[in-house]
Amino acid sequence: MSASIHTPPVREASTAPARKVRRLSTRDKIVLSIMVGIPTLIQLVLVWIPTLMSVALSFTRWNGLELTDLKSAGTENYQFVSQDYPPFWPAVQHNVLWLAFLALVATPLGLLLAVLLDQNIRGSRIYQSIFFTPVMLSLALIGVIWQLFYNRDSGLLNFLLGTAGTPQAVDWFGDSGVNIWAALIAATWRHAGYVMILYLAGLKGVDPTLREAAQIDGANAVQTFFRVIFPAMRPVNVVIIVITVIESLRAFDIVYVINRGTNGLELISALVIQNLVGEGQVIGVGSALAVILLVISLVPITFYLSRAFGKDKEA
Repeated sequence: MSASIHTPPVREASTAPARKVRRLSTRDKIVLSIMVGIPTLIQLVLVWIPTLMSVALSFTRWNGLELTDLKSAGTENYQFVSQDYPPFWPAVQHNVLWLAFLALVATPLGLLLAVLLDQNIRGSRIYQSIFFTPVMLSLALIGVIWQLFYNRDSGLLNFLLGTAGTPQAVDWFGDSGVNIWAALIAATWRHAGYVMILYLAGLKGVDPTLREAAQIDGANAVQTFFRVIFPAMRPVNVVIIVITVIESLRAFDIVYVINRGTNGLELISALVIQNLVGEGQVIGVGSALAVILLVISLVPITFYLSRAFGKDKEA
């Protein structure tokens, strides 16, 4: 007796009805246009149009009063700035020094504070608030606060040194040999708190299993941080590098409060304002300085971001 082979019936594949593409209604188009158009318009008005106008004005000779006085100057403004404008190269050096100090002192200090406050110590919230308070203040106000600290005759620092009111008192903001360092310490007071908050957020977002895996492999706390935790915070590191570069190049408020960016505190941003505002304004020179500052700002940021995101694509 032959066994019959049972073959299951072949079912026809059921074809699900294709979804109809829902077209945007008139209301959707209006909402979408507003959502895209308003931010784009704000970006154009506040960023791109002033930037393009500054680039155009940097090639002109104009006193900022009558449009009839606007004349083409070619590259004369750039030649004047680089060859015949005495404060320019000291300002470039001071901006480089500002960047180096924030990168090598202020940013590591903020990272150290973040690591310490991430240990769930008692009163951590209070310490975070104390260190973050300067971030909520403008650099102009910080300059005023530190003027009280650095004042030659009645400042707290000279009082602690026992030189207040004596010929040996140091004029921390008036002496061109030391005022740049005094201003950098004041800027660090604010920058370190900003970096601390960013790194605290980054540390909270690190996967706890990474720490556990490192401990199982026998890594100590220092090795775990620099070989596991710190590389895992790469997006935060990119943001902080960009912020540090921008902060160092746009530094203006504190030096302008101290002595209007003169006598040892020359910065490119201060020179821009000195040439664009006031009775002796030179719009072309000020615009050329602004364009130079823009290019200097874009070069390191573009270089680092291209390398950072280029490595991500390769991986």
